[in-house]
Amino acid sequence: MRLPDLLSTKNGRLSAFFFLYMTEGIPLGFAATAVATQLRRMGVGPAEIGAFVAAFYIPWAFKWAFGPLVDVFRSQRLGHRRAWILGTQLMMAATLAVLVFLKLPAQLPLFTLILLVHNSFAAVQDVAIDSLACNVLHENERGLANGLMFSGAAIGQAVGGSGVLFLMPYMGFQSSFIFVALCILAVTGLVVLPMKEAWVQAASQATEQSGSALCRAGAEMRDFAVAAFRSFLGTRGAFVGVFFALLPAGAMSLSLALQSNLSVELGLDDEQVAWLQLLSTVASAVAMVVGGILSDRFGRRRVLTVFIVLMSVPVLYLMAELLRHGYVMPRQPGSAAPAVPQALVSALWLATISFNIFMGLMYGVRSALFMDVTNPRVAATQFTAYMALMNVAIAYTATWQGLAIEAWGYPVTLAVDAGFGLLGLALLPWMKKAASEAEQLGDAHAAMRASRSAFGLGLLCLAWLPFWAWRAQTGAAEAIFNTFFTLVFVVAALFLLAGREVLGSQAGVALRRACLGLAPLLLALYLRKYLGAETELRSVAEALIYAVPLAAGLVLLLLARRNWAALSASPETST
Repeated sequence: MRLPDLLSTKNGRLSAFFFLYMTEGIPLGFAATAVATQLRRMGVGPAEIGAFVAAFYIPWAFKWAFGPLVDVFRSQRLGHRRAWILGTQLMMAATLAVLVFLKLPAQLPLFTLILLVHNSFAAVQDVAIDSLACNVLHENERGLANGLMFSGAAIGQAVGGSGVLFLMPYMGFQSSFIFVALCILAVTGLVVLPMKEAWVQAASQATEQSGSALCRAGAEMRDFAVAAFRSFLGTRGAFVGVFFALLPAGAMSLSLALQSNLSVELGLDDEQVAWLQLLSTVASAVAMVVGGILSDRFGRRRVLTVFIVLMSVPVLYLMAELLRHGYVMPRQPGSAAPAVPQALVSALWLATISFNIFMGLMYGVRSALFMDVTNPRVAATQFTAYMALMNVAIAYTATWQGLAIEAWGYPVTLAVDAGFGLLGLALLPWMKKAASEAEQLGDAHAAMRASRSAFGLGLLCLAWLPFWAWRAQTGAAEAIFNTFFTLVFVVAALFLLAGREVLGSQAGVALRRACLGLAPLLLALYLRKYLGAETELRSVAEALIYAVPLAAGLVLLLLARRNWAALSASPETST
């Protein structure tokens, strides 16, 4: 029997994108819930689990970089986006199958690395799916389609998390990797293979250009950087949106590894953890739709403020219950510790489910708010970057919370999370849409924002030098500082690449060359975590670890003194 092409009908398109987004949610739920739960049962500490979950989100923070590759490299035989989706899903399944041969917890670093590769393919798939949706969904289908896509991702997380935990007693932990891979391949066979992209072939032929596809990808990446630079700095709302995206939108502890760790320590078995995650996910999926309806009626910033505040309530409630029962520091599962009161287990259930309801209410409203401050002329570029920055926030939050649990205990970590999640509220009054289309291209203060951003990034790069010299004195907080400075280096590298293009001849030949040379070196600083024993190569690397941020800091301070007036000009007329 020939399977239908789901892209050919409205209901087929809606179904296709629901299932495609499921394949994005399945590995996320699998890692954050099923794998995190089993690692805790094996005695892996909260800090290591937090780092594991954080690493899983890193590729999503850089998915914007895959956009030009997906746009430029096409297959006429398989279809433009369909080829990317097909290839990435096969690689996702293959990387999961490899995990069967690893032994945990002894090979946790290699396990994390392979899952990082797996999720890199998942991030590329997300870009291809979104690109396909933008091109095949009719205008009157997009609202419902987006709701179904988010719901599909949530259900996928339930399948990868709860579904695997339900089946664990029957198939074991190692076999669960094959189960998740088969779930992805089922969508590949039933949804992706029957797809047809007839329009893509014509588009591909019409857009053939001279030069290699790799050169065109590089040119598109450069255009992306300039467009993003203008979009983020052009208006106050868009600029503030960068910081709002980098801050957690509300407390996050009960959606990350902390909740999985605590579930294991309080004595929940795999089936109970699965039910908790399933009920939480379903409640959150329904709340996403309700939150969107409320934001359309009462205003996004108003309801978002209420939802973010409500997210801290169950976190503080659980903190109070843990203190009341004297449960402070993490305990080894199965240790001869005092029995856990049933009231504390009930508190975890109530806090987790209510938190996910409030998080669901917040989730869709936050995304809609970013759409409000996005420049329609570069919507795909700017909105994708906002979403990527939000994944950065998830990654560093998972890291610091894992460390904080071991250093301070659960109650203090929950209290800090509840307070830190409210910081973004101070930015909401400035998250306003530009007054006119002309203002979206760059208001009167765009040049000042660019200059101050360069100055601030320069100071942060220079601040790295004393930190690295005295990092041993920071103790357990060293990993948190490292995560922060990695983010600084990434942002600084992108600023240098885009800034040199916006300034053009205003920057000067020497400064433009310095920007181009320093940007990849700043990105390469991420590899410092893999420095090994004392060798001659290590000595060179240590010298670069000091020299590159120092040079970048000085170059950024020089850029802060340049004339950024070009930002106020239209992209079509600027040089």
